[in-house]
Amino acid sequence: MYFHIFGFKWKPETTEAQKARAAHDILQFKGHIPGLLELHVGHNESEHSQGYTFAGVMRFKGKTAYQDYVKHPMHQALLKWLKPLIDPVEIDILALD
Repeated sequence: MYFHIFGFKWKPETTEAQKARAAHDILQFKGHIPGLLELHVGHNESEHSQGYTFAGVMRFKGKTAYQDYVKHPMHQALLKWLKPLIDPVEIDILALD
């Protein structure tokens, strides 16, 4: 299994509508991205969030499926409008079990 974990710090000019659109657009990946087995997004409730208020986790069939997701047109379309609004952090894990 391969996991992609991400968190966003929203830039000050980001509107609530844009934040909602990001969650909506990411959730649309379900059933459209080959090899994406699970997808969960939501508000980061950690006391140690360091300003990363939105987060998600994706589980892929394997690293190749993740690499295909990175290039997928739906993901690229999301990044085009979202990247200017966020300061992201990403963690990618190849599970040992």
